[in-house]
Amino acid sequence: MRADVVVIGAGPAGMMAAGAAGENGADVILLERNEKPGRKLMITGKGRCNLTNNCNDLQNLISNITKNGRFLYRAFSDFMPADTVEFFESRGVPLKVERGNRVFPVSDKASDIVDCLFAYTRRYTRIHNGRASDLIIENGCVKGVRCESGEVIESEKIIIATGGVSYPKTGSTGDGYILAAKAGHSISEAVPSLVPLIIHEGFCSELTGLSLRNISIKVRDNAKDKIVYTDFGEMLFTHFGLSGPVILSASAHMRDMEKGRYSVIIDLKPALTTEQLDARVLRDFSENTNKNFINSLNALLPKKLVPVIVKLSGINPGTKVNQITRENRAVLVELLKNLSCTVNGFAPIDEAIVTSGGVSVKEINPSTMESKIVSGLYFAGEVIDVDAYTGGFNLQIAFSTGRLAGLNCI
Repeated sequence: MRADVVVIGAGPAGMMAAGAAGENGADVILLERNEKPGRKLMITGKGRCNLTNNCNDLQNLISNITKNGRFLYRAFSDFMPADTVEFFESRGVPLKVERGNRVFPVSDKASDIVDCLFAYTRRYTRIHNGRASDLIIENGCVKGVRCESGEVIESEKIIIATGGVSYPKTGSTGDGYILAAKAGHSISEAVPSLVPLIIHEGFCSELTGLSLRNISIKVRDNAKDKIVYTDFGEMLFTHFGLSGPVILSASAHMRDMEKGRYSVIIDLKPALTTEQLDARVLRDFSENTNKNFINSLNALLPKKLVPVIVKLSGINPGTKVNQITRENRAVLVELLKNLSCTVNGFAPIDEAIVTSGGVSVKEINPSTMESKIVSGLYFAGEVIDVDAYTGGFNLQIAFSTGRLAGLNCI
């Protein structure tokens, strides 16, 4: 087989790259190892697909990139979130904006995004099922791709868009890192980013499945005795620790992870100052003066959280509310404002939404996404050493870099 352009990987970056190249006249083959495209995209946003963020100020957009943001100036300048919105809505997928400027399909179905992208790609490209095993390179120029089956696809323009190593069951097993390394590229170690946290304290397992909205968190670097991140929003307790949007974003700031180095401090009542919360607790106590302490907090906290807070407060659950001292109440209020969780580490990398690491940006031309080492070789998406906060920013990276690579390889 032969094509003007071969795109390896039918994820969001690969489909956008293939479609952009094909739409502009190139003969494109999209090489995908899975039977269906966009498998990882199907599970993003809990199956709803947070496809971008309604953030259309370039500097603000860059500020949400946690690693190598400056590298993305050209890619973002050429294809902003507004362009992503227009791309899908003009193709019959209505979108909506939710809290945090997160953009979702109105249907809340990731399949609508995948189907739209695939229809765009299929219209302009040939889809070939297979797994790339080697690049064919001669005199510093790409000449083709050799597949695991032994097939060879001849081409002088190749785009690697194979993703990272998170969620390997979707096909993200680091193939692109291997191909790039064989071509002479430096690869930064892939580590989890946007990943749940394993927590030392055992009370998390008692709270498994409990989702808290409108809480705030602080992340303390205990080694440096400083706060490295703050956020407000939603989080989730799991059997091993913490997850949810604010926790996933927080994980991106925990560099050089070591057991016990970081603590997550949760404010369960951020809308109230310490004094206001104390007054609220006192009011609740006055309405439940003859009840046991453990039965007095149901109006203040989710039912599942009450016994955990009671135990952590050190106040006997059978103590009558009218016997609780001011000092006891101060301990309770402090706990509600500063529920501390010690981080033992990240959840396994295959549970990360994205990976931090990949092909060094120093070896890629940011204006074209072409390799500085091998002529005709391009990169797009998560395979590049860039990553961002949760909220749609990582998919915007995929769309912007994919489109830039696709347009520059024709």
